[in-house]
Amino acid sequence: MYQGELPVTGWHSHCAPALLVGLSGRFVLRYADGRTESCYSAWIDSGVAHEFDPCGEQVATMYLEPDGGETRRWRAHFANHGGVVLEPCIRAQGRSTMDAYLRQFDLDALLPFDCHDVAPLDARVAYGVNALRRPGMEMPRRGLLAQATDLSESRFNHLFRAEMGVSFRSYRVWSQVRGALCALASDSRLTQAALEGGFVDSSHFSHMFRKTFGLTPSSVLRPLREVTLV
Repeated sequence: MYQGELPVTGWHSHCAPALLVGLSGRFVLRYADGRTESCYSAWIDSGVAHEFDPCGEQVATMYLEPDGGETRRWRAHFANHGGVVLEPCIRAQGRSTMDAYLRQFDLDALLPFDCHDVAPLDARVAYGVNALRRPGMEMPRRGLLAQATDLSESRFNHLFRAEMGVSFRSYRVWSQVRGALCALASDSRLTQAALEGGFVDSSHFSHMFRKTFGLTPSSVLRPLREVTLV
């Protein structure tokens, strides 16, 4: 989760579902088809191309793991709204209340949807997800994971997307970006963080960061006062 001010982004699409919240006012979303929408909160699925204009307001952006129970239970809402759910959050009666919900990651309070339980994540997909999350390890290739789970590469990719709502390739990029961000908690150097995330170099990291967030790493990460790993 990031909380504070952000510049206007370029075109990008997230590799994981994102919850955007305007803490001090409305923000604007622009889509590839020319639509523009102004709102206080939005829940955007992975793969949806858009620009994000905070309009100078304080914002919070929370990226949700695709295999999380809440994310999987709420995925049907994405399908019913074309990948973007506007105003999904409650309107808290005060900034302090909203801050508390965000800092506690109280998604049930933030997103009061009536959702049904879902089956556990397929064990073969869970194996692949856990392999991608191992810190300090080289990012495994899809073919190796497919072989380890006794699936063809195409079948593993199909199953992964069906269970996670995002392709293996996109989630692999997200895992690398997340790994680099976590590395910043112990080392403020962007180049070292990029290597910790499994990127070839800082240029590769910057390119994928812009594709994921629509911003350069330095514009977001250098001004940070604190990076906390939870």
